[in-house]
Amino acid sequence: MILYPAIDLKDGQAVRLVHGDMAQSTVFNDDPAAQARSFVDAGCEWLHLVDLNGAFAGQPVNAAPVEAILKSCKVPAQLGGGIRDMATIEAWLDKGLARVILGTVAVENPELVREAAKAFPSQVAVGIDARNGRVATKGWATETDVMVTDLAKSFEDAGVAAIIYTDINRDGAMAGPNIDATAALARAVSIPVIASGGVSSLADLAALKATGVISGAISGRALYDGAIDLGEALSALKS
Repeated sequence: MILYPAIDLKDGQAVRLVHGDMAQSTVFNDDPAAQARSFVDAGCEWLHLVDLNGAFAGQPVNAAPVEAILKSCKVPAQLGGGIRDMATIEAWLDKGLARVILGTVAVENPELVREAAKAFPSQVAVGIDARNGRVATKGWATETDVMVTDLAKSFEDAGVAAIIYTDINRDGAMAGPNIDATAALARAVSIPVIASGGVSSLADLAALKATGVISGAISGRALYDGAIDLGEALSALKS
């Protein structure tokens, strides 16, 4: 199981939100590239980046810090937030991003996901963010009637690289991930599922790994707060 350290970008800084609320943000580093390098130095194999402003604006906003991270870090990175057309997808992949994460458009324009996944094999992931089993879009500000499993299954034959499933009620709250819901989703589809939201201890990572069906986990606040030691976590996941 791969551990993806998260760098959430707001106004050019690395922050963490609570339950996706932009008003409840804590700045952890005003130099996101330095933060990324510290994760890489600890041995991470991937980085998970989110353009929070972009998720609300519907277009990239924090491009400068993302580009700085891509230039200074040699591990692959995935990015979500404000990526809603083919031109933006192509531009990011051209700049060295390993994988784009499509969230809002997966609900509003699923054909774009299919087109992108076909054009860029293994470089397109679907981000499914949910409250109480229902998908939320536009930076989690808009709740839909779409059920998580239904949306995931609709991309079963599209060739997407992964599904990143976030339980919004757990995100940034240090309350542990929704292991049951994440595992159920992973068992319902053949696409690799990455858990996000609430991953706050080595025990959480061990429990996710123990399901045998979850391919990765994203953690942010716990790494910044020191609740998870990244080097220790990476060693535990390899054993």
